[in-house]
Amino acid sequence: MKVHFIGIGGIGVSALAKYYLKKGHEVSGSDLVSSEIIEDLKKEGAKIFIGHRKENLSSNVDLVIYSPAVSKSNLELNEALKRKINVMSYPEALGKLTKEYFTIAVCGTHGKSTTTAMIGLILSKAKLDPTVIVGTKLKEFKNSTPSTSSESILSNAEGSNCRIGKSDYLVIEADEHFASFLNYWPKIIVLTTLEPDHLDYYKTFRNYKNAFLKFISHLSTPPKFRQENLPKDSILILNKDDKNIRLLYQKIKRKNFKFKIQTYSLKEKEANEIKKILKIPGEFNVSNALSTLKVARFLKIPDKISFKALSQYRGAWRRFEEKNLKIKNYKIKIVIDYGHHPTEIRETLKAAREKFAKKRIWCVFQPHQYQRTYYLWKDFIKVFKSVPVDKLIITDIYGVAGREKKEIKEKISAQKLVFESNKENVIYVPKDKVNDFLIENLNNFEVIIFMGAGDIYNLAIDFLKENKTNKN
Repeated sequence: MKVHFIGIGGIGVSALAKYYLKKGHEVSGSDLVSSEIIEDLKKEGAKIFIGHRKENLSSNVDLVIYSPAVSKSNLELNEALKRKINVMSYPEALGKLTKEYFTIAVCGTHGKSTTTAMIGLILSKAKLDPTVIVGTKLKEFKNSTPSTSSESILSNAEGSNCRIGKSDYLVIEADEHFASFLNYWPKIIVLTTLEPDHLDYYKTFRNYKNAFLKFISHLSTPPKFRQENLPKDSILILNKDDKNIRLLYQKIKRKNFKFKIQTYSLKEKEANEIKKILKIPGEFNVSNALSTLKVARFLKIPDKISFKALSQYRGAWRRFEEKNLKIKNYKIKIVIDYGHHPTEIRETLKAAREKFAKKRIWCVFQPHQYQRTYYLWKDFIKVFKSVPVDKLIITDIYGVAGREKKEIKEKISAQKLVFESNKENVIYVPKDKVNDFLIENLNNFEVIIFMGAGDIYNLAIDFLKENKTNKN
């Protein structure tokens, strides 16, 4: 089968493209710009086009899969519809897979990628041989053609966001944006956290919570799988420490759904043991790990295997990813993190302060999307007023193409965020000046955290490439 992906460079879409490649299908795809994800796909055998043109679709393509971020006016999408080619969105295509596997889905405002990765690794160590599709890259999930470029050394590109297994188990990250997860039909759901987000789409927190409630109702009766030893029941695993999840739990109980419910909490005795063995910092990661332990026990995986897998977890791409750097006589620790929600910023910087207690920490943060920044403005200001770092540099807001409203862009800016924070250690630096500013202030910091979900990642990589790096 010939499959064409529109928006193939996205972290989720690229994982599905790798799935089709590894299943022996012919894969092509397009995106607006190249990236290391695109380069990975080329090495895996995908035919890639930069730019969207109707000519990118071959005459005999069987299926077109497009990213939810792709505009309805996209030339390739319209050409596919005109030619009556089978067309599916990424969530629809992944949803189809969830009906064919015993699916474990991780949802929530925060912690999805890390929790999905941990579950995938535990199942792998338990020899359950899962297929895993996750919104980050893991060193444990190696590409079939490892990169030797300088970017791979700097950015964890030797890992992959897709693992193909031979069993009936599928582990996925269930994203709530655009209500994508309503396409998925899992047997196990983990709900990590619940806070307002994606209000450009949902408008209200109530709508956001109701979408999760609807997704939870998807816990389904399994079809006949190849493996007869799979659990016959469905289970929902909830974070008891999250106040919004506790309130949602009351609604769930009133619905009388026909599935099991388990909760996890940092108050459990296993929390201290997990904290001691985890290589990644932060109380929130202890919480993520506790949820994976509930999944493993439901699948009758011995704790010995689970704890060993968790102790060996080395973290993921852009999730508190650490690099060592030496510039002149200065030894600097670089941390690259994907955090872009106020709570993620607070918890990640809190974890950084605990890990680097006696070091001088600077953070460069790039707000992600004007609409998210606008809707969560007060929460951002509150966090910035109390960040536990020596200096917070806020750079220009990353605008997401096709998803920003002009009237909102005119109301807010990074400079206004700094002004309203009203803290001496919170400053604005234009994005194109950040790296020069850091070089000029080498004697003022020992740890630099580059944080955000936009192209600040490229800023961090440029900073590493332009200076002498040490092997990690």
